[in-house]
Amino acid sequence: MPEATATLSPAPRARVQAMKEYHPPLGGRDALRLDFNENTLACSPKVREVLAQISAGSLTRYPEREPVEAIVADHLCLVPEMVALTNGVDEAIHVLFETFLEAGDELLLPVPTYTMYEVYASATDAHVVTVQAADDLQFPFERLLAAVTLKTKIIAIANPNSPSGSVATRAQILQLARSAPHAVILVDEAYFHFHGETIIDLIGAVPNLVVARTFSKAYGLAGLRLGLLAGPARMMRWVRRMLSPYSVNSIALACLPPALEDTAYLDWYVSEVLAARAEFEAALDAARVRRWPSRANFILVEIGAQHAEFVRLMRKAGVLVRDRSSDPGCDGRVRITIGTREQMRHAGTALNQTLAALRAESEAR
Repeated sequence: MPEATATLSPAPRARVQAMKEYHPPLGGRDALRLDFNENTLACSPKVREVLAQISAGSLTRYPEREPVEAIVADHLCLVPEMVALTNGVDEAIHVLFETFLEAGDELLLPVPTYTMYEVYASATDAHVVTVQAADDLQFPFERLLAAVTLKTKIIAIANPNSPSGSVATRAQILQLARSAPHAVILVDEAYFHFHGETIIDLIGAVPNLVVARTFSKAYGLAGLRLGLLAGPARMMRWVRRMLSPYSVNSIALACLPPALEDTAYLDWYVSEVLAARAEFEAALDAARVRRWPSRANFILVEIGAQHAEFVRLMRKAGVLVRDRSSDPGCDGRVRITIGTREQMRHAGTALNQTLAALRAESEAR
């Protein structure tokens, strides 16, 4: 081998080298998990029954998503051609961006919001245009509308939004869809159960509207990686070309129908979280901690310069929370997932102890 080529090795595409990296802080989570907005308790008992019945032989077959997609479509009052199941909502976002974004296009993104929109957009040759929310972190509708151009190809809206918990109204989303008919309007309804409002009924009626959902939050199936995209059949046809035929595993497909069927468990868990959210909001107000109004299963709070120490002390007290200080406009702010009332009372005790320790540290300086 010539010496000049001996040290060469395959290089990734320039776009891959320029991609944003994301490293979720998932290590050492043996505590009360109020850091990733998961279901903090358990999945439906009906799902556990199905898991117990899965045979070793069934794992030797490739998964078939179409029959389950038909069940999900019926559950959503859509036709199967409008629905695609994905390996978590992350794959849904990734595939949608790979399908529609190319060089010269723009992804229009209100920030702060879900980190992976920008990560997946950076894998394409499109340009990300961000619109910063004001300090109240409400949906920046007027500024977003003003930022629409002929280059806008996708507008991504998390509704409710993370980390703020704010929402875009149905009227605002419809006006954006009308103002940008050349763009895909992606509405990510990962937390819609806690909000109680959806626009999935508009799929097909609004020709450029796509809705993403996840089964990692209220349903408690984060470990199975299940999400979906719903959109007009003509658009979903192109999405399916990009989608791996076997990306959703057979165990996840087996567990989804009983999860959908057990509405009693889902309704109980959501109502429990909403009651816990109200209690915890009162505890934050009593502790004079600034918070942002939330329509999701989490609350963003203002901690200030001691945000990293707050997260560390809460972990020491057995409660995991998420530092969001690196998000645009969120310096000093921490997001706290809402679990059950019992869990949040424990979190409230840890909160008060941590705040007292931080005050003592400040006074000692």
